[in-house]
Amino acid sequence: MADALFTEMLQSVERAVTENAPRAEGLLAPVRDMLLYSLESGGKRVRPLLALLFCDAAGGDWQNALPFACAVEYVHTYSLIHDDLPCMDNDDFRRGRPSSHKQFGEANALLAGDALLTHAFYLIAAGEGNVSPAQRVRAAKELSRLAGAEGMVGGQYIDLAYENKEAGGEVLFAMDRLKTACLIEAACVMGCIAAGADEEKINAARDFAVNLGLAFQIKDDLLEYNDEANSDVKNGKSTYVSVFGFEKAEALTAQFTEKAVAALGAFGENGEALRTFAGKLLNRTK
Repeated sequence: MADALFTEMLQSVERAVTENAPRAEGLLAPVRDMLLYSLESGGKRVRPLLALLFCDAAGGDWQNALPFACAVEYVHTYSLIHDDLPCMDNDDFRRGRPSSHKQFGEANALLAGDALLTHAFYLIAAGEGNVSPAQRVRAAKELSRLAGAEGMVGGQYIDLAYENKEAGGEVLFAMDRLKTACLIEAACVMGCIAAGADEEKINAARDFAVNLGLAFQIKDDLLEYNDEANSDVKNGKSTYVSVFGFEKAEALTAQFTEKAVAALGAFGENGEALRTFAGKLLNRTK
């Protein structure tokens, strides 16, 4: 049952991410090509799927949350384009292909990221789907706060500040609470907003997101442990494996996932698909 729902949602997200991209034409047609290059590079779509799953769990029609799901995926993709730039992590590849700045040039990659970020808020404001103006305003406030200086961008700052420096567990948790978990929180909360959920469910979604975000990042460190192309190793950054050791990091991933699943109690049986999804992320191999 859950797998069928995941498949349907994922197919809808893949279509919507492309269909809702800016329709640049004529002289601007290459801009759309640059955006689609990064948007269609084979990501897991974790954040948009969480937006749809939380809308469904809160009793809403998940298709109404598709604009919000696309918006959070656009913000996520912009962050990856900028992360790869020479002034940041300086990665030449993303998901097995040349990164945006290697494919289109550094200035164009910067513009591609900017275009995706701004278009995310256009989608929220445009009012597609059966979502009220008040819900759209709240969604925009959540995404802008959680993606900004006190959220994802703040986490990226900490990440850069600790290049070639030893960072303890406290710093890693603080960094990834912002850099990774905040955008996941935005996705989960916006899904609840699209469903008209009450504050109890929204707060439960926040609790889920914080714990899932940390579990997700630690799992990434575990999967990248033996990867020679790992940019964290290249840039002299501490990881959960280097700080805690492989076995302890593995245990932390399971512990944070358990806390995330426990937060779904507010959704009762409607949270079953989310429980399954959290388990899939815990047990993923890439």
